[in-house]
Amino acid sequence: MPKQRNLTYADTGVDIDAGNRAVELMKKSVRSTFRPGVLTGIGGFGGLFALDTTRYREPVLVSGTDGVGTKLRVAFLTGKHDTIGIDAVAMCVNDILTLGAEPLFFLDYLAVGKLEPEKVADIVSGVAEGCRQAGCALIGGETAEMPDFYETGEYDIAGFAVGVAEKSKIIDGSAIVPGDVLIGLSSSGLHSNGYSLARRVLLDRAGYRVDQVHPALGRTVGEELLCPTRIYVPTVLPLLQKFHIKGIAHITGGGLPENVPRVLPPGTAAQIDTDAWETPPVFKIIAEEGPVETTEMYRVFNMGIGMVLVVPESQAGDVINELHGHGENACPIGRVIAGNGKVELI
Repeated sequence: MPKQRNLTYADTGVDIDAGNRAVELMKKSVRSTFRPGVLTGIGGFGGLFALDTTRYREPVLVSGTDGVGTKLRVAFLTGKHDTIGIDAVAMCVNDILTLGAEPLFFLDYLAVGKLEPEKVADIVSGVAEGCRQAGCALIGGETAEMPDFYETGEYDIAGFAVGVAEKSKIIDGSAIVPGDVLIGLSSSGLHSNGYSLARRVLLDRAGYRVDQVHPALGRTVGEELLCPTRIYVPTVLPLLQKFHIKGIAHITGGGLPENVPRVLPPGTAAQIDTDAWETPPVFKIIAEEGPVETTEMYRVFNMGIGMVLVVPESQAGDVINELHGHGENACPIGRVIAGNGKVELI
């Protein structure tokens, strides 16, 4: 029996040199996110961050983790990978923002079927852009090449955010009472939820191509579906110092009916007027082309509202004016009422 040649890691589909090349390509993007407090460079076993405790009486660390779901499938179809990282950051920092936390640092996990350095650098450039928007530092990450788990060209991404809040100022919804006003902040589209249904309707049933321009959208279907999730940190965080923001809901999977109740205290409910804002065209197209019933649409998608603030009625007008002054599209969408924790859509 002839002697078999020695195997290398590359023979199994894992290319260490490609991984090193990817790290070199992403260094500039990663460094662009650094802020005061970052103590480590790139390539260490862990990331160090020094919290400025002089700014807080009782600092509390707040953490969040999330992914972007099957929105990745659209990136695979279009070949565009430089914005999906923004979604990974947005899903995490918007979550910790709901507790009143300022994002401090972020880590990403990227698993690929075949490591293509330029593609990985594109993905991480999106993560870095999201971090810059949120004001947090990208202090670590992992890129895993897993040829037996993912097909060539496919990958998955997840993010991890850590922020800080003053213990006495943590937003937990406990101060919410009937009569408080719900203020809706507009979304940029689907954000990162409902893509299994959206793809089934738009790409399978309706037969649209990702490079096909839809007249109601004014851009290609792929561009609409890849529009990054909005990061609300720059506009909402300053409000916490000026107003009594009693509750914040990030409208993700489950839509308004599932996410608003997460911030409501016992004995309260919410009434939301769905005519208070203009539903973006993409949701109307999905509803018509599916067809998908209205109740299901609101249970799956954000329907144009990406975040909801709960404020006292006496401050609602000033909060909205402040948001408008920062370029935010916001409006009153409902009220808190007495009830059993449900959302009533009217």
